[in-house]
Amino acid sequence: MDRIAVVTGASNGIGAEVAEELARRSWRVAVVGRNPERTKAVAGKIGGTPFICDFDRLDEVRGLAQELSTRFDHIDVLVNNAGGIVAKRSFSVDGHELTLQRNVLAGAVLTEELIPHLIAARGRVIHTSSMVSRLGRIDLDDLGFTTRRYGAGWWPYAAAKLGVILYARSLAQRTGLESYPVHPGYVRSGFGAESRSGRMILALSGWMQISAEAGAAPLVHLVDTPELGVANGTYFDGLTPDGPTHPGAADVDLIRAYWRKIASFVDLSVDQPHAP
Repeated sequence: MDRIAVVTGASNGIGAEVAEELARRSWRVAVVGRNPERTKAVAGKIGGTPFICDFDRLDEVRGLAQELSTRFDHIDVLVNNAGGIVAKRSFSVDGHELTLQRNVLAGAVLTEELIPHLIAARGRVIHTSSMVSRLGRIDLDDLGFTTRRYGAGWWPYAAAKLGVILYARSLAQRTGLESYPVHPGYVRSGFGAESRSGRMILALSGWMQISAEAGAAPLVHLVDTPELGVANGTYFDGLTPDGPTHPGAADVDLIRAYWRKIASFVDLSVDQPHAP
């Protein structure tokens, strides 16, 4: 049986590198990206299948889930890699702050819709988080930063990446599916360059940055290692399990409350069947 991996945010950067390496290891890869030309180019290069989806629109995310469910009878791994920072406070057509939607809500919608296919394969879900999650602050009454300081997008981004960890651990607890958040490293890219502060940070920290190929390595490891030997929901800092995280990331009550809150935002059921 084919090993099938769905990789989001795969039209460039880490996602493209993950897709390419998995294809080299004989995985059948669904390449998900927003830009049609780049997504099709990556898929063509690796012999994968392109799927075009804009995570700023939840109707497209649900359509993607339906398309994937129709195309594949099982999914072995879902890599929730799509995301990013938004320099100016903006809202999606669905009414959600874009940082929250791109990094958390869209991935949660896709994952929850694909749970039956993941359970059928005893599958695994990998979630791209970030070390900046340690600076995140969760306010369940203001996840969209409507009243809090926006900070050129960095504060909502930190909170969203902490939210990624909370969601990943909720998924593990609710469904029994293997679910691992990971910080891939400080990858060299144009990330954050939309704002003046972002450009300044990139300029001053260039010596710390790693290549997209190096950043993809932890994700590939989590996808392609049959037995990781760690507790479900473990956070990886690169290749190292149990990396340093925000104290709230281990708060069971916060994990549950965060899931219920985001589920209410996007009309998801708070209960899901458990994997056998």
